[in-house]
Amino acid sequence: MLIAPAMPSTTARAGGIFMPIINSLSLSAGSKPNDESRKKLGAFLVNSQFQGSVNSSALFLTAAAQNLLCLKIATEMGVLIPSAWVTWFKAAVVPAVVCLLLTPLIMYNIFAPEIKETPEAPALATKRLESMGPMGRDEKIMLGTMGAAVCLWVCGEAIGVSAVTTAMIGLSGLLLSGVLTWRECLTYPAAWDTLFWFAILVGMSGQLNSLGVITHFAGQVGAQLVAANLGWPQVFVLLNGAYFVLHYMFASQTAHVGALYSAFLAMSLSTGIPGVLAALTLGVMSNLFGSLTHYGSGQGAVYYGAGYLNLKEVFKYGAIFGFGNFVIWLLVGSVWWRVMGLF
Repeated sequence: MLIAPAMPSTTARAGGIFMPIINSLSLSAGSKPNDESRKKLGAFLVNSQFQGSVNSSALFLTAAAQNLLCLKIATEMGVLIPSAWVTWFKAAVVPAVVCLLLTPLIMYNIFAPEIKETPEAPALATKRLESMGPMGRDEKIMLGTMGAAVCLWVCGEAIGVSAVTTAMIGLSGLLLSGVLTWRECLTYPAAWDTLFWFAILVGMSGQLNSLGVITHFAGQVGAQLVAANLGWPQVFVLLNGAYFVLHYMFASQTAHVGALYSAFLAMSLSTGIPGVLAALTLGVMSNLFGSLTHYGSGQGAVYYGAGYLNLKEVFKYGAIFGFGNFVIWLLVGSVWWRVMGLF
């Protein structure tokens, strides 16, 4: 959770940080992938991390690429979120923390590891840290850059520094200091893929909106919902539920946002749902559905590909925790959002 705001890629966090740690702990406990011993520890750790990570992505605006896409589309549709980073965090913090605390507890009761205690883990961690030695120059610069970037993302709007400018400052600092090289940047295809699709999806969404296609579609659906004598709270739950479940049809969170976010936001606005509330909750849902399947997000492919979970387990626990996250976010979130004054 702590590194999420400075590392806006769930796939990078999964493949570059969490899976190496989980794999090391599992192997040290005799829990091997693609083997029955996976249930000793590895399957539990992977499943807990997979189902819990969607909440850390939903907690921070800068924790996932699709969050920034949601914000961009909402702005183009006239929904302006003041102090976006802070407002997003304040709206998400209570339901996210509740889910982050409950996920491992519930997982332990319905998908418990065979090994209940790992007394050797602290000693192993200490030994590994000692072998790594103290932080070097590059690590210190990276840590300082990440910290500065988060501070600017939080406070930048007050001093006229945009999120994009902050990212460019951070990248420039890492390149100039030699911590990163341009060749290393070129060999990270996920970043270029995101940049390429962002341009296409944002442009397409903007054109559909300016031509009135989304407005017309939303108006037609909104009229039917109004005719059914449903108040905006009921419509709010229905639209968020439909947006959430439809992710079974998508193999990318960013693609889902590009295809459906603007339409569902327009429908929400046409039925009287407060704009900021609708934009934020649809943005949150764009993270929560990432653990429904092994193909629905980049991190899903990483965790499933590690070999500690089979397909049945991914779909089963994806459905259980997906539904649980959805309910908790709407129930706990609604109370908290009322306190915040979002409606």
